[in-house]
Amino acid sequence: MHGYQIMNELADRTNGVWQPSPGSIYPILQQLTDEGLVACEKSEGRKVFSLTSDGEQAVAELQSDTPVWEQFIGTGDRVDPRTEVGSLAAAAKQVGMIGTTEQAAKAAEVIVEARKRLYQLLAE
Repeated sequence: MHGYQIMNELADRTNGVWQPSPGSIYPILQQLTDEGLVACEKSEGRKVFSLTSDGEQAVAELQSDTPVWEQFIGTGDRVDPRTEVGSLAAAAKQVGMIGTTEQAAKAAEVIVEARKRLYQLLAE
């Protein structure tokens, strides 16, 4: 896969919890290439990455019954509020772009109240 495909695959496999940026994925791919775990070839003007035999061996050694992303972010039975932040931001953007001044002020109040309530949850 090329870097963009890898970023999308990671986002899909983690249900959007981890959406790596080009600034984070490409240095990792370069490091894996330097370590001989990944090979990089040009295909149709893009860098395409694949596991080397050493990379496949490393994956096999790390393999478990639980995918690595689930080891760190959960299996999906745990709700992660971070996945809702993007939807909130999109709604706020719409209110800011097409809402009235009064609607924008009320939206800001809702967001401030939500932030306060989230911190209250942690304080409990």
